Amino acid sequence: MALSLGISTCPNDTFMFHAIMERRIDLQGLEFAVELHDVQELNRRAAAGVLDVAKVSCYAAASLGHSHETSPAGSAIGFGVGPLLLRRPGAGPLSRSSRVLCPGAMTTAGLLYRSFFPAGAEARNVVFSQIMPALTNGDADYGVVIHEGRFTYRDTGLELEADLGALWEQRHGLPLPLGCVIASRGLPAGVRAGAYDCIRRSIAYGLENREEALVTMRRHAQELDDSVIWSHVELYVNSWSLDLGDEGRRALQAFAALVRGVES
Repeated sequence: MALSLGISTCPNDTFMFHAIMERRIDLQGLEFAVELHDVQELNRRAAAGVLDVAKVSCYAAASLGHSHETSPAGSAIGFGVGPLLLRRPGAGPLSRSSRVLCPGAMTTAGLLYRSFFPAGAEARNVVFSQIMPALTNGDADYGVVIHEGRFTYRDTGLELEADLGALWEQRHGLPLPLGCVIASRGLPAGVRAGAYDCIRRSIAYGLENREEALVTMRRHAQELDDSVIWSHVELYVNSWSLDLGDEGRRALQAFAALVRGVES
């Protein structure tokens, strides 16, 4: 059966899905047509029903629970993994008049910014890769940074205002859900289960064949330094990626409650 699969270009996604993309594992009769997009576009395409299976923000997953099921494999959940609220040097205190950028309205980053800084300016949503350049160029005052920016922002002279993941951990005592894989409930249950098993085995393959997966990650990464790429994988690919487990499910439930609170 042919399935459309959407993932991001970030190293943890291309690492986890390398074996599927390059057909390094038995796909058990499934054919994956892989599309790569930024997270907000993945959220949009999943909500529109364009993708059968997609790696989306946990915000989008919570909002689409009526039409999509969350996979037990493929998530980015953890401690010390959250988005960062950065400021340009010389920016005044965060206020309603500040120029703030976020990587998408339905991203975990955007939700945490609104939750922890309700008195701050309403954020303008742009592609994640545009945020740090806008800060360094003086085109924005504050920005919520995800992906490789977590590891490279110091090199640009930008300053840390808040670690949004740390604020989540202090409030909930749980790992922070960033992204997860969802599948349309319109797919037969057996097909969904087969896709989840392929994802789990693809992650296991990547963990056993790291240098092979690096070739795929380099092909798509925004930051080409290998040490940054591996830092990304080591932070975002963990035991919860292979299987959510009880703690991972509790984290998703707490996050879904936060989504409901913000949207109500």
